[in-house]
Amino acid sequence: MSQVETTTTPSGIAVGLNKGHVVTKRKRPTKGKGRVKKRAKFVREIIREVCGFAPYEKRIIELLRVGKDKRALKYAKKRLGTHVRAKKKRDEMATALRRSGRK
Repeated sequence: MSQVETTTTPSGIAVGLNKGHVVTKRKRPTKGKGRVKKRAKFVREIIREVCGFAPYEKRIIELLRVGKDKRALKYAKKRLGTHVRAKKKRDEMATALRRSGRK
C-alpha cells in the first residue's frame, strides 16, 4: 500500500482527494476574548454608579456580610447559570463590599 498525501489545499479539479475551487484564505481579525476596552470599562463604572446594584447582587452582598460565602456562591450560580460566572460575581460583590466599608 502506498501512503496517500492528505493536504487540505484544493487542486481546482472537481474529483479526488483535493477537489475543490482554489481560493486564497483571508486573514480574519481575532477578537480578544475577555478583554474589556477602556471606554467600555468607563461606561460600566458610570452605569454602576447611577443605577446601583441589582436585587440579586444586593442579596449576594448581604450573604457575604453575614459570612456565608458558600451560600452566596450557590445563590449566584443559581441566578447566573455557571460556576465560573458565579465565582466572578461573588468576587466582584466582595470587592464592592470592601470598598463600601472604607468610606
